Amino acid sequence: MDPKESIITNTENSVNHKTLLSAVKAADLEKVLASEGPFTVFAPSDHAFDKLSNARINALMRPENKKELHALLTYHIVAGNFSASHILKAMCRGNGKATFTTVQGEELTATMQGIDIVLTDGNGNTARITTADANQRNGVIHEIDSVILPGKI
Repeated sequence: MDPKESIITNTENSVNHKTLLSAVKAADLEKVLASEGPFTVFAPSDHAFDKLSNARINALMRPENKKELHALLTYHIVAGNFSASHILKAMCRGNGKATFTTVQGEELTATMQGIDIVLTDGNGNTARITTADANQRNGVIHEIDSVILPGKI
């Protein structure tokens, strides 16, 4: 990923985020992820999306489910530029736990499991950061191994 490019440009050029890119386009979030930001994106890889059923993914991509898809994707975005070290420092201040309010409005909780930063959604689902700190012109991307789900969809 090119740190001089925007989150959306680097996502378009990524070989690991084709499903995410399709979802971002279906939810009309391209302009947001091209804007100044900064944003922290917890980006599910294609493998992470593979953990969802094809039927679920296809349903989310339908125009009539755009609001649900938008909520799902914005639950993976936090306003601000939060590097892995920033997340770790927040966990240290929070006795091993830190919460971040997503653009969608609900919180994600970050904890450690071994050497991994793990995000937990409001439903108790977890995702590990597998690749941290892909710096972008307008923020940072952390690749995660699962799709996290807001409680409201």
